[in-house]
Amino acid sequence: MQGTKHGDFNSRREAADRARQAMIERFRAQPRPDDPVVQERLAAQRAVAEAREQRRAERLAERAAQAEAAAAEARRLEAEEAARQAEAARLAAAEALRQAEAAREAAAAAMEQEQRAALLDAETKARALAIAAEQKAMRDARYAARKSRRK
Repeated sequence: MQGTKHGDFNSRREAADRARQAMIERFRAQPRPDDPVVQERLAAQRAVAEAREQRRAERLAERAAQAEAAAAEARRLEAEEAARQAEAARLAAAEALRQAEAAREAAAAAMEQEQRAALLDAETKARALAIAAEQKAMRDARYAARKSRRK
């Protein structure tokens, strides 16, 4: 088994210098901004960002189109409802007109019936008066005949 190394100050300092150099080398080994690999990676990142932005714009446009279609559908439904209400109002007006005409006809028929009834009443009264006059005349004739027999 190997013993532990207890280096002196110089060996520790050399180790720290080597570590520092290794870090500097790693830093220098990184590609520069003008390196084609870096340029390619940046271009890929830009393309991804542009595609993301384009998809976002497409989604917004699609949502706007859907909102417009929904608004158009709502306007169409409102127009249909207004047309149905107008048709219902027209039918109600026609029904009211028909009922008014029927009421007028019924009133005319009732008036005609009243006129007929009044005419029949007048005829009936005239007949009744004629019958009463005839009966009175017959009664008077009977009374006169009775009186003439007594004398």
